[in-house]
This record gives sequence, structure tokens and C-alpha cells, in this order.
Amino acid sequence: MSVIAPMEQAASYPSLRDKRVLVTGGGSGIGAGLVEAFVRQGARVAFLDVIDEPSRALVATLAPLAAHPILFEPCDITDLDTLVSTIGRIERTLGGIDVLINNAGNDDRHTIAQVTPAYWDDRMAVNLRHMFFAAQAVIPAMQAAGGGVILNFGSISWHLALEELVLYQTAKAAIEGLTRSLARDLGRANIRVNTIVPGNVQTPRQEKWYTPEGEAEIIKAQCLDGRIQPADVAAFALFLASSDARMCTGHDYFIDAGWR
Repeated sequence: MSVIAPMEQAASYPSLRDKRVLVTGGGSGIGAGLVEAFVRQGARVAFLDVIDEPSRALVATLAPLAAHPILFEPCDITDLDTLVSTIGRIERTLGGIDVLINNAGNDDRHTIAQVTPAYWDDRMAVNLRHMFFAAQAVIPAMQAAGGGVILNFGSISWHLALEELVLYQTAKAAIEGLTRSLARDLGRANIRVNTIVPGNVQTPRQEKWYTPEGEAEIIKAQCLDGRIQPADVAAFALFLASSDARMCTGHDYFIDAGWR
């Protein structure tokens, strides 16, 4: 089943057709929803992920919908040399990158007592560090092309101060500062940078953390009934990546069903 609405029901953005889009962590969950959404817009989509089989299965599933071949590159985003070289290879294949979506991350639970210096470094590498260096890698091509879009994925978790996520929430809070800084430094080059802040999105990974009772508590805390789907997040990303959002930069955009 498609993770987004049928094309006759979903918005279409002509400005995204043929755009060169790179999604990190695109093999599952929100990332897979992002990949499908941009494929359906006629964009030239590439994505990175450490998971191989699900990523290749996604490519095979979406291939009949694609106006261009979908490019999957296996990549460990914590290995910066590999990350940068992989992005360079994708740029050469696509002829540049117009939209970078820094989606990859990992919200493993942990207590304060469990955190070691090595675990701190690992969590920052998984959830924060790669976003800066992926952006740094694509900026020259975006500048040469006259502009581009960088979308960083934050999290509502630190706004709510959820438990047993101290390092994840530290990284996600920093992402909003990273977005503000990049937007200021890159704005005159017509490169827009924003943060998407999802609420609790119903993905297989998130479902392993919550009982039915826990999910009911989330819905009760939201202003709206229902569970946020990857398609809902992807629809927001399409707008922010399109020329319709040409004056949107440097901000955090929540899609959380009013969860407070």
C-alpha cells in the first residue's frame, strides 16, 4: 500500500519535477515516505541508508512510479569520509543536488547512568554530526546552481522533555540551532534551510516503543485524533522543498497534531 495519498488527492508541485533530491535514512519509516513522495512528484531521487534489503525493496516497489531511476547508496552516516565521498558520487551521477533532506537518526532509549563518553560520541554522530557535514558537502553545488534547499529533521521529544532520551534530545535541540545558523550564512546564496519537527509518527520502529495504552495517551495529548503517518510528514517536506515556500527559511515547522 502506498504511504502517501493517491496523486489525484495529493498536492502536485511542478517546481519539484526533475529536481535532484537526496534523502538520508530513506530506507524505512519517515524516510521511505519522503522518498516515495518526491518520486511521485517526478523528482530525481537518491537516498542513503545503512539497511540494505529494505532499501532495495523500496526501490523495486517505487520503480513503476518513477520518472527517473531511483538511486540507493548504502552508507553509514557516522563514517564521515564515506558519507562525503558517497554524496560526491551521487552529485556526479545526478549532475548536482537541489534538495538535501537530513532525515537519518536513531532514538534508542537510555538512562543518564548508561551514558559513557563513547556512547555520547556515537549518539552525536548518529543524530547530529552528519547533518552538518552532509550540508557542507552539497553547499558548493547549490551555490553554483544559484540556490537549493536543506531540510533538517528535528524532534518534538525535547520540546516535551520525554524520559530516557537525554542524548537524542540534546542532538535534536542542537539541530534547530544548526538550521538557524545555516539559514543565516547561506541565505544570500538563495539556499533555504528549515527544520521539520515531527510529533509521534506511526512507524514500525515507533510502535515497538509504545503499548496500545501508550498510543492512546499520545492521542489524548494531541489536539487532533488519529496517528501521524509518514505521508503527513512527507507532504510538509514537499511544500518546504518547493518554490511555493521560496520565502520560508531559518525556522522550525511542527507536524505534531498539536501534541503538548
